Amino acid sequence: MKMAVIVNESKKGAVDFLPVLMERLFSLNTEPFLLAEIKSLYDNEKVRYFSDRDTMIKNCDIVITVGGDGTIIHTARYCIEYDKPLLGINFGRVGFVATMEKDEIDTLSRLLTKEYYCENRMMLKVTVETCDGEQQFYAVNDAVIARGSLSRMMDLSVSANNQKICDYRADGIIFATPTGSTAYSLSAGGPVISPDMECILLTPICPHSLFSRSVIFKKSDVITVGNIINPDRNGSEIESFLTVDGQYYIPLRNDAKVIIEKCEKPFRLIHINRKNFYTVLNDKLNERG
Repeated sequence: MKMAVIVNESKKGAVDFLPVLMERLFSLNTEPFLLAEIKSLYDNEKVRYFSDRDTMIKNCDIVITVGGDGTIIHTARYCIEYDKPLLGINFGRVGFVATMEKDEIDTLSRLLTKEYYCENRMMLKVTVETCDGEQQFYAVNDAVIARGSLSRMMDLSVSANNQKICDYRADGIIFATPTGSTAYSLSAGGPVISPDMECILLTPICPHSLFSRSVIFKKSDVITVGNIINPDRNGSEIESFLTVDGQYYIPLRNDAKVIIEKCEKPFRLIHINRKNFYTVLNDKLNERG
């Protein structure tokens, strides 16, 4: 079995853990893959090194990440493109998406005996339309529309399936997957949604109304946000931005529309040890304080 291992070098302890993980993979007679950029930190003739992430993931059977949820989210896009399942070993501060802790690597043998299950996690397809064309992005956690450096309210018009839903006056809005319901949306007062559900969560950021609350849409709904940029009192435009999973940062012009819908493909997350989501949630939130 071919294992692509992606290590977040910025996470404390992740690089030190790499030799331990690799020895475990060698003992299981697997073929580990690593990116060539980490060869200066770990060089082993038993490892196959790749110059780019695309080729490495395309040629593997399973992807293992060593880092936090951000590492998983960044890698998930490649996994979806090549239909590869992912196992995340947690070295983050909280780790809602990671399904394994570092002291559980003895159970990696279950990957070979197929004693694990893959959970399909819904993703969002986010399309930005302007008069110049369109751009598409995919979100594991969320897509956020917000102001730039100026602290001003935004007026946002939200429709679903070509039917007007409501107007929001707020600092911005968050569109989250069930996976992302425990990320920024939770901090903004949104509900927690079990990750095995399929729906789209809208949470306003600091809404200028006592009655503005989160809204949960069906997985089949197509949501459109328009009227994003408004002039300030001097008549000049105030920039707004779309942020996808905290990794893509797209300026939104005054003619932009943002369309949110379910991604056609799911993100496959490996679970070796079955854990109750709500028990994990309670433990993680207690750690977060």
